Amino acid sequence: MSVASAGEFGLIARVTARLAGAPTTLLGPGDDAALVAAPDGRVVACTDVLVEGRHFRRDWSSAVEVGHRAAAANLADVAAMGGVATALLVGLCTPPDLDVRWAEELADGLAAECELVGAAVVGGDISASPVLTIAVTALGDLGGRPPVRRDGACPGDLVALAGRIGYAAAGCTVLSRGFRSPKALVEAYRRPQVPYWAGPAAAALGATSMIDVSDGLLQDLGHVSRASGVAIDVKRDAFEVPAAMRDAASALGVDPYTWVLAGGDDHPLVATFPPGTPLDEDWLVIGAVREGEGVTVNGRAFLDAPLGWDHFR
Repeated sequence: MSVASAGEFGLIARVTARLAGAPTTLLGPGDDAALVAAPDGRVVACTDVLVEGRHFRRDWSSAVEVGHRAAAANLADVAAMGGVATALLVGLCTPPDLDVRWAEELADGLAAECELVGAAVVGGDISASPVLTIAVTALGDLGGRPPVRRDGACPGDLVALAGRIGYAAAGCTVLSRGFRSPKALVEAYRRPQVPYWAGPAAAALGATSMIDVSDGLLQDLGHVSRASGVAIDVKRDAFEVPAAMRDAASALGVDPYTWVLAGGDDHPLVATFPPGTPLDEDWLVIGAVREGEGVTVNGRAFLDAPLGWDHFR
């Protein structure tokens, strides 16, 4: 059955029937708007858009995997502010001939990723469109803490990373060359493993700045550098390239550090901390904040590839 056969309201009924609530969901789908608890009295809010052919391909990823990716892109942004996500709003623009099961499975992926942080999909909208597009808005709570912004990094701070990096970019390259292995890399592209816990943990440790690495480590650290008015130097040797990535890079003729330093879609969190902050093994120290401006690798500009993703480049 196509979504056109199901009809707008039939499709909405099918999708919402697959969505569970969360403790912060006071009123979920079915009314003019949802009602979400905001215990902190402030709401973290962010939006991402995924367009077929630009952000995902249906021959590369299942609907469930696209749902996970769409949710993760937003939930990670909330975590990067030091918050915990509470709700998602989803806009789905779809060609009329889309199989209704694809939309249902997309909802399954969105809901499953939300469950990882105790959030829920609470509403959204559906429209016909020649291009399959998914627009997601996330809401979150800071738990009484100030937000961790991009503009607080200070000279002398440590730069540390939580989560894996380079895997999804490597998987995207593998898929783009027509291969389906190594499995670990391809699956990393299809479904990110985001360290959501790291955002509130960094805030509790006194992080001076933080960002979600969605478009490439060096590019996203550049946002922190500009906002804070500092220089950031990354140590290349801080990263251990796993065997699967090293082997794939050798087979494809790619420098694996291009994936690590300039690749996106893994959504790890990178934060700056005052020197002496007691970081546990979940955080990898990858560099330091200096006086000056810009982002360097081992004290030099990284010229091997563009720094990261740019929709208009």
